[in-house]
Amino acid sequence: MNKKTSSRSSKLTLGISLLVLGLLLLFSKNKSETNPSSTFKSEPIIVEDFNQEVYDDAKLPKKIIIPSVSIDVEVKKAQIIAGFWEVFSESAGWGMGSGIPGEIGNQVIFAHARVGLFLPLQSIKVGSRIYLLTEEKWFTYEVHEIKEVYPRQTEVIRPTDEETLTLYTCSGFRDSKRLIVLAKRE
Repeated sequence: MNKKTSSRSSKLTLGISLLVLGLLLLFSKNKSETNPSSTFKSEPIIVEDFNQEVYDDAKLPKKIIIPSVSIDVEVKKAQIIAGFWEVFSESAGWGMGSGIPGEIGNQVIFAHARVGLFLPLQSIKVGSRIYLLTEEKWFTYEVHEIKEVYPRQTEVIRPTDEETLTLYTCSGFRDSKRLIVLAKRE
């Protein structure tokens, strides 16, 4: 075998290896999307110290709409189970113990980064409007910051001294980071 043939063979082997690796990564991602976790237990987001008082359900978010990225998703109350928020496969969750629309505090709404949920957040821009609907009224927020953090950077979900809306979803290679969208009420 001459050098030219050896080089082609090496490139072909490398190409096939990369293709197989890509298919394995795609399969493992699709597998995790069809069987999503039901709580944040796999994450370091322990929320057992969050206030678990009884809330008037009429004041809690029921729907989130972000026209600029075509998000229109139901929001359910995510209970704290064994110290972690439950996660829903077909809707967003409002983290029990986080803030309430129209009141001071950090209201945390999260969903899987999937089509029909929070995947379109990858395209959101500062200045975009977010609408939250409760049983009582609409609330309008404007995005003022977008950032990626590592899962252990849990300060993004901690209580705040002003009314804040925090949207939380997975991002990064193999969901290694979290996309955080911070908004303030208009």
